[in-house]
Amino acid sequence: MFCKTALLTAALALLATASPLTQERGTPIALSKRGSLTHANGTLDSEKFAAARAKLHGKYQQNLVNLERNLGTEKFKELYPGVDTAALAKRAGVPLTDQQDGLEWTGAVTVGTPAQSFVVDFDTGSSDLWIPSTSCSTCQTHKQYSSSRSSTSKSQRGSFQISYGDGSNAQGSVFTDTVSVGGATVSNQYFSGVTTESQQFRKDPADGLLGLGLTALSALGHDPFFVTAVKQGAVSQGVFGFKLASSGSELYIGGTNSRLYTGAIEYHPVVSSTGFWQIGSARLAVGSKTYASNLQTIIDSGTTLMAAQPDVVDKFYASIPGSSYDERDEAYTFPCNKIPQLSFNWGGKTWNISPDEFNLGQASNGDCAGALTPLSLPGEPDSVWLLGDTFMKGVYTAFSVDDNAVGFATLA
Repeated sequence: MFCKTALLTAALALLATASPLTQERGTPIALSKRGSLTHANGTLDSEKFAAARAKLHGKYQQNLVNLERNLGTEKFKELYPGVDTAALAKRAGVPLTDQQDGLEWTGAVTVGTPAQSFVVDFDTGSSDLWIPSTSCSTCQTHKQYSSSRSSTSKSQRGSFQISYGDGSNAQGSVFTDTVSVGGATVSNQYFSGVTTESQQFRKDPADGLLGLGLTALSALGHDPFFVTAVKQGAVSQGVFGFKLASSGSELYIGGTNSRLYTGAIEYHPVVSSTGFWQIGSARLAVGSKTYASNLQTIIDSGTTLMAAQPDVVDKFYASIPGSSYDERDEAYTFPCNKIPQLSFNWGGKTWNISPDEFNLGQASNGDCAGALTPLSLPGEPDSVWLLGDTFMKGVYTAFSVDDNAVGFATLA
């Protein structure tokens, strides 16, 4: 499903020249990071690591269910032959003892007229907005949306339900209302006012989630916020940019913040119609040696981790001298004094992953745990890798709805 047409190949050649988009006015939104997979003493937080893996696994199972609903079964089966979404939807993992992982990039949004404020997780790996509603009896730890207090709220037909492989779930009613993120305000945005959420979500520091993926991934079957903003002319450019760091993190809506990076942004076209921010022709190097070429990479702000198919991950660590698998922490490890140096190249610059980001801390076996974790991606070839903020924290990342592309620039 990743075959490129001649037009796509030509677009890649043009976009990889790293010509920047014209800078226009946008709005910066300060982001807060609410946690880490590493204890203060440098050891791996195994419970949070397990929670992050389960959350990532469940999200991508749910995305496949959403894709079949939005694309239709015939088209979905062309893209993912042999994948049974009914079986995926019924799977549930083992409940975790500590769900307070807080491993997300959060910021403020408002919904309704007058505005009601919420803190949400901004996630490029999903495409729906959902927040607790006043009808939710299990959402007392979070701010709650009151449709009766908003003069622009409209109840819509249907319902919203999302469930992940770790057993977490949320469900609720569907509304449209005015939504503002930074200086971008849209009308009649589809979202869910959640009426029930599981214990895992009740412990989450964010009130809800705002998906920044593309429309095909939407469980609601409607355009996500930023696509709506582009269509309604609420932003001067159909681009948003991320800087993710220990401090000064920011989501920039309606362009990119040139004060946060140097040089031009190197853009690469999205090569999939499945709603992911997925770009191709990547080369992975370990040290100075090429490890793999022609990879497909999904850029996902909704996870700390990197991921690939289980057999791919197993082979990767087998190539690292001294690596092993820690059964207790369920983590691949390597000697702490020999952290592998990974880098990716999409035909332009080489973008390094900081060893400090790839190293999640000392595991129970005395070695250090790696951020690359196995993730079953049904229907996807072994060439698909997922890059979360382990990668994104080393670059400025831009997502262009206008050009259907993802770009990278050197952090200032």
